[in-house]
Amino acid sequence: MKRLFLTLAAVAFLAVGCGNGNGSNNNSGSEAVEDTNSETPSASSDNSREAPPADDSWKENKGIGPVKTLKTPLAATPDAAMAAEGKELFINYCSSCHKVNRNFLGPTPKGILERRTPEWVMNMIMNPDEMRKKDPIAKKLHEQYPSIMTDYKLKEDQVRAILEYFRTLE
Repeated sequence: MKRLFLTLAAVAFLAVGCGNGNGSNNNSGSEAVEDTNSETPSASSDNSREAPPADDSWKENKGIGPVKTLKTPLAATPDAAMAAEGKELFINYCSSCHKVNRNFLGPTPKGILERRTPEWVMNMIMNPDEMRKKDPIAKKLHEQYPSIMTDYKLKEDQVRAILEYFRTLE
């Protein structure tokens, strides 16, 4: 009986996390993205955005991963179609751990481009394990948010769409 309980507990623990690995979760619509009423405590109890860094050194950090430069530079305004695709991807892959209007298991993406380069953001999504181990900003974030970001093996164009969605949150 004890072994059965431990097995069930282990299965339940593995089932709970930042995603279920298939790119979907039980959340749907904008409530998954803009949930501000949940009572679940976050890794950071401060629900405000992270303050922009005091110096400009972050502007040189492109992160560690495949994105060295954007294939298509950011336009003056977000691309609506790409942002819509990015919102859908964010809901399906990211919203279990990231909330738009507050910190949760991970930091809010709102205002991320005031604190990180577009390349850094894309590399963090595409290469979270190596970023967490080697990038100084990602290391610090991992100390603040001890949950480990899931690597969903998204393609660069998918991650670029998520970045475009983040631009609409500013």
